[in-house]
Amino acid sequence: MTPIDTYGLLGYPLGHSFSRPFFTEKFAKEGIPAEYLNFEIPDINLLTDVLLEHPNLRGFNVTIPYKEAILPLLDHISPEAQKVGAVNTVRVEWVGGNPILTGYNTDVVGFEQSLLPCLRAHHREALVLGTGGAAKAVMYVLKKMGIAPHQVSRKAQPGILTYDHITPDWMERCQIVVNCTPLGTTPNVDTCPDIPYELVNEKHLLYDLVYNPAETLFLHIGKKQGAATKNGAEMLRLQALAAWKIWTK
Repeated sequence: MTPIDTYGLLGYPLGHSFSRPFFTEKFAKEGIPAEYLNFEIPDINLLTDVLLEHPNLRGFNVTIPYKEAILPLLDHISPEAQKVGAVNTVRVEWVGGNPILTGYNTDVVGFEQSLLPCLRAHHREALVLGTGGAAKAVMYVLKKMGIAPHQVSRKAQPGILTYDHITPDWMERCQIVVNCTPLGTTPNVDTCPDIPYELVNEKHLLYDLVYNPAETLFLHIGKKQGAATKNGAEMLRLQALAAWKIWTK
């Protein structure tokens, strides 16, 4: 039996994953002889074992908590991913039996293309909730689009707001709020970022990178306040398609 190409998702924990069913369905529909596996490893250095066990691995996606931690393990990083400071897609090429890993960031194209139709003229500043790899991609895209992003974290850090810093003035200025934290993800659907929702109004756009459930508590409250809302499902689909182009170019 001829070995088939392998792709996968690297992260920990993985739980419910968009990527595996998406690519499994894509392979079936298009008659592509390939498989997509979940590589749930508790330590990024176990990537070496994954590569040893899967000599037909052609590429993989990277999710929490390894979008930044994987950088030192890569042989090459695309210029855009270097600017972002995070990688969510890796192309694997085998040379003399050794894997050559090149990192990319397709979160950038996914977020940019999904955000663009939602933007209005008054959307000039944004609050970006979270400081992980996905937040780095969001910050990069907003700056690229001429929108001033302001990062928010639970922990006090230089140049970063904490949640108790979000005053009425900040909410008036920042009429885009992007949730880059996992708060609200199934099964913890009764959680949401601690922002002053009473200050959200019809001028705001609340964008949640979470896609499961389709409407998080963050989006539900925002919608009740009159805000435009969007979840991360389209971004995920777009970044996955961009990853596929990278793996098969």
